[in-house]
Amino acid sequence: MAFDGITVANLTKDYSDQLTGGRIYKIAQTESDELIITVKLSYENIEKYQIKQQKLVLSADASLPLTYFTDDNKPSPMTAPNFCMLLRKHIQNGRIISVTQPGGLERIIRFEVEHLDEMGDLRHKVLLIEIMGKYSNIIFTDENNMIIDSIKHIPASVSSVREVLPGREYFIPSQDKSDPLSTNADEFSSCVLSKGMPLFKAIYSSYTGLSPIIAQEICYRSGVDADKSAVALDTSESIAVYRAFDNVMQMVKDGNFAPSIIYEGDSPKEYASIPLTLYGEHSSFDASDVKDRDGRFSYEFTPNISLLLQKYYAEKNVVTRIRQKSVDLRKIVQTALERNVRKYDLQLKQMSDSEKKDKYRVYGELLTVYGYSAEPGAEKITVNDYNTGKDVTITLDPTLTPSQNAKKYFDKYTKLKRTAEALEEQMKETKEAIDQLESIQTSLEIAQQEADLAQIRQELVDSGYIKAHNTGKNGRREKITSKPFHYLSSDGFDIYVGKNNIQNDELTFKMANGGDWWFHAKKIPGSHVVLLTGGKEIPDRAFEEAAALAAFYSKGKNQDKVDIDYVQRKEVKKPNGAKPGFVVYYTNYSMAIAPDISALKLISD
Repeated sequence: MAFDGITVANLTKDYSDQLTGGRIYKIAQTESDELIITVKLSYENIEKYQIKQQKLVLSADASLPLTYFTDDNKPSPMTAPNFCMLLRKHIQNGRIISVTQPGGLERIIRFEVEHLDEMGDLRHKVLLIEIMGKYSNIIFTDENNMIIDSIKHIPASVSSVREVLPGREYFIPSQDKSDPLSTNADEFSSCVLSKGMPLFKAIYSSYTGLSPIIAQEICYRSGVDADKSAVALDTSESIAVYRAFDNVMQMVKDGNFAPSIIYEGDSPKEYASIPLTLYGEHSSFDASDVKDRDGRFSYEFTPNISLLLQKYYAEKNVVTRIRQKSVDLRKIVQTALERNVRKYDLQLKQMSDSEKKDKYRVYGELLTVYGYSAEPGAEKITVNDYNTGKDVTITLDPTLTPSQNAKKYFDKYTKLKRTAEALEEQMKETKEAIDQLESIQTSLEIAQQEADLAQIRQELVDSGYIKAHNTGKNGRREKITSKPFHYLSSDGFDIYVGKNNIQNDELTFKMANGGDWWFHAKKIPGSHVVLLTGGKEIPDRAFEEAAALAAFYSKGKNQDKVDIDYVQRKEVKKPNGAKPGFVVYYTNYSMAIAPDISALKLISD
């Protein structure tokens, strides 16, 4: 899902339509790399849009840069950062006189603001957001294109191409690409059709602001295979591709946008500001909040691009922020897991070596019986093994007597036997640690809130991977409010899914009754899933949906099918001293099922 130049063009049009003439009322820096700007609209726009003000999100987060209109309120820090204070000083109460997208389809939006300085003179300032992945930035310049400040400072030691520092001249990073809005057939031919690479790649690598999915859409509209080499096109194909390209660019120039999300099942697959016909035909491109199904894909159209981005990225933004906050936990778990895997491999090798112990015992017994026949100073002896009936050659220490050689082999046997017994217990502990750490990794993947991370952190503290820090009152643990996922089956049965090992134990042994049904992915890390019966007979569909949840919330969620064990809760036991989330059961049913939970409704408790 690319935040490409066409998406930026759609946003620029909306911002220009609504914000031009409006006054900047509030500026807040809600994150180190994010601004929320409140704009009071002009009288003309209030009358047109029936809205008095708009809140604008500008985020230069390296992992999720974006911008859109929002209605949400987000708390600001008690003390505003320096960049925020600078903007308030210069452009708060200023009037937005234009919103443009410089350089054709560059992923940049430029807000020109008119304001009065300390002397009462009219001045112009420019606020730019560059949406360029890890290079994203929010930059504030004067009317002469000199940088006043930016939300991220980029010195020469970080980028030799362009410094972004106060006092430097602002310029757009140069790319060896052309402007798709101002090209013609001859330029298209020389830029695209001369490249020995797949056609869709030749298109997006030749022009600014075009994503791979838009390039594939252009190929689909032209009827030419997107993977065909660009230089191999015949005349009719070349004309068809340019025609499709020109039609798409004309839609952008005319502002003929139809923002939509393409779903595969219930999972968003792509979004775009223009209709993506390569996923199937739709009944219409009316900007209404409906789904038009075609095959396995569905199209959801939104009234504007901001609503689309807010709908899709709002949840993704939370997940990204949570992932950032869990970096330290992921590193701790990964380091501990790698250490235990190395340890287990070494223990396996030692156990393999200890398997020679029985051979040494037999050697000792044979030397006790036949050692008298060995020649003095002999280095080996061949005797018949009465256990197998075969001859065995035994190496001897010529400086020792046969009985001393026998004792030497018995000593080796005893040592290896003790080693094997100790290793068996150690390997069990190490394997349990590996299983626990792998399950914690799975828990980190499905964590959605800081409370979820708090429970995972607590498990790591209890297991000794993290040093305990009591942050609650009187040294007590703080109360954690994380709850399991709650789904409603198609037949109205409640199904709960543990988000981590602590929740898995609580769900299985405190929430569920003995007659409820318990599900778990077979022999791989995953969540405990409990299907509450309420004393009713459970239909097959509810069993399948609970099993699908166990598959989806497991390490095997990307497989076509996952083997699931299920059993009545009363058959599930927790051994004494077992690690969180670890249980045993000795009788169960099994099914193989796809991790598809599209038919299930997630309940917000």
